[in-house]
Amino acid sequence: METKRFSTSKEKRIRRKEVLEKKKAIDEIIKKASSVKDHLLSFPPFCQYERNVYLESGIGDQLASPIKKYIQNLLKANMEGPYGSEWQMEEKVKRREMISPEARYIFVRQSTNAASDENPLAKNEERLYTGQTGDQNHLVGFVHYRFIVEEDIPVVYVYELQLEACAQRKGLGKFLMQLIELIAHKNRMGAVMLTVQKANVLAMNFYTTKLRYTISTISPSRVDPLIGAEKSYEILCKTFDSEAKAKLEEMQQDDG
Repeated sequence: METKRFSTSKEKRIRRKEVLEKKKAIDEIIKKASSVKDHLLSFPPFCQYERNVYLESGIGDQLASPIKKYIQNLLKANMEGPYGSEWQMEEKVKRREMISPEARYIFVRQSTNAASDENPLAKNEERLYTGQTGDQNHLVGFVHYRFIVEEDIPVVYVYELQLEACAQRKGLGKFLMQLIELIAHKNRMGAVMLTVQKANVLAMNFYTTKLRYTISTISPSRVDPLIGAEKSYEILCKTFDSEAKAKLEEMQQDDG
């Protein structure tokens, strides 16, 4: 009996040590990824999209006031409809998230010289926002993402992917998500995750059909269908390894 008790105690210590070591390793992965100031530098081919449209990086607590205003305006234009009555409260949350030091951005800029028939993003389409930030280029969209931990898996969580109407349906959204997935791979993340409003049918189809994202096991509808039916959103994911797939995509079978 004493031998068995000693063995059980030893096993618990070993498991506890393994858990702590794994947590430390995950924290280091997140810390290292978050310390990179410009993830675009690792992917030169993704710094430009077609002619006169290019990307640049940003950090939440370093955003200039005009860029903050632009983000707020575009969020309101694109998301007030899908959120409906929840928007007033959600907008306040998004404004706080926007300027967090953990927030990482990819901004899409369009040269003012691109306003010609050759410009793929502005053919006879009226711009909602100038997106001017003190130089000769315009913002036409952005991605807000972070390196976080979900279910003990380091992931890139896409908080926002917002494009102006003139930049939509041009392949740019897919291009940006491919870049996010490359950033995730390079920084040893197990998955890319994001939240989509159920009312945003176009976005849901874009992620699940075109990009092959799946509804995650941590999404309310999969945690508890009754609760999920009351929620206005789904959590989607695309996993890159077996552990992430088991925890974030595959429903665990009940014992017995």
